[in-house]
Amino acid sequence: MTKQKNYKKTLKACYLGFVTQAISANFTPLLFLTFKGTYGIPLEKIGMIPMVFFFTQLVVDLAATKYADKIGYRRCIVASQVLSAAGLVLMAILPDIIHNAFVGILISVVLYAVGSGLIEVLVSPIVEACPFENKDGVMSILHSFYCWGAMGVILGSTFFFVIFGVENWRILTFIWALVPLYNTFNFINCPIERLVEEGKSMGISRLLKTPIFWLMIILMVCAGASETSMFQWASAFAESAIGVSKTVGDLAGPCLFAMFMGIARVFYGKFSEKLDLTKAMLVCGVLCAGCYLLASLSTLPILGLIGCALCGLAVGIMWPGTISISSKHCPRGSTAMFAFLALAGDLGATVSPTMVGSISGMADGNLKAGLLVATVFPAILVACLLILYRLKNNKS
Repeated sequence: MTKQKNYKKTLKACYLGFVTQAISANFTPLLFLTFKGTYGIPLEKIGMIPMVFFFTQLVVDLAATKYADKIGYRRCIVASQVLSAAGLVLMAILPDIIHNAFVGILISVVLYAVGSGLIEVLVSPIVEACPFENKDGVMSILHSFYCWGAMGVILGSTFFFVIFGVENWRILTFIWALVPLYNTFNFINCPIERLVEEGKSMGISRLLKTPIFWLMIILMVCAGASETSMFQWASAFAESAIGVSKTVGDLAGPCLFAMFMGIARVFYGKFSEKLDLTKAMLVCGVLCAGCYLLASLSTLPILGLIGCALCGLAVGIMWPGTISISSKHCPRGSTAMFAFLALAGDLGATVSPTMVGSISGMADGNLKAGLLVATVFPAILVACLLILYRLKNNKS
């Protein structure tokens, strides 16, 4: 019976799941100045929007460690698509029909952030539970769809605003909401298996007592931090380093970063059977540290931009690679393990850009100073991988 199930349909739904997450994470920031101009919301309040988004994801990650298995994969992942679509639709409606536009935006953000958090926790174990060969490669290609989604959102939204005007952003919001709405039906109908048979999972308490698991948590924190420290500031870096407009900065910064990150994930996905994952991540960690140093220390703006873009190539396999390594070392970790890993990645992704911004502010707005300090994240990742590699050699 298992052979007759169409797991390619499951994979397609999971691909679009990560595209949905990319829409949730990357579309609203493009509208920050529009919200300020349209509704008169001050920038300090607008700055709360990404904080609410990531904090909500962290809460969902934490809740999923206990309740995702009990509720069931299908119910949770279908809910993720419904909530993502509802949040986007309401963002185009609520600010105009309730007295406080900012509250309307935050309600919408919380809804699609819950959906995004569920996607982040569940898509990887759903694919891991499918009987695919070469799981490392499949996982890497799966996560590349977040990159292609991010590129699609930035490019698609930029071109839409150029052609139809930013004042028509509500129409574009409805258009982006069609992606999770369509994908809801994919998840309703596709085959979904349990990651670990009932009663055979490690359990949270045993998982937390496993030393190798905490090494994976540190790896994931550093993977999330290494990725977002550069990505979140890529547009501002492009603007300040080479003196381009906001539109060009979005295309030269985040888009190039996302493109290289996606290329790295697809490349590893195609050749993963010939590569040692730990060694590949070690090389990428060293390259990532080098890219941060190039971006922060180079006196030539073009070299700094190259460092920024190539950082996407370096961080590409860190997040999916850590998930694959964790699955091998803790095969009975179940959904709780994936939820804790997502929590760790989000923690790194939340803390590191804030740290870069704070340090840059203390250095009179010098963004390079913040990025230089952020080099600590790929450096710690490399150290953890060396420990893991030594443990692996000792066992063999």
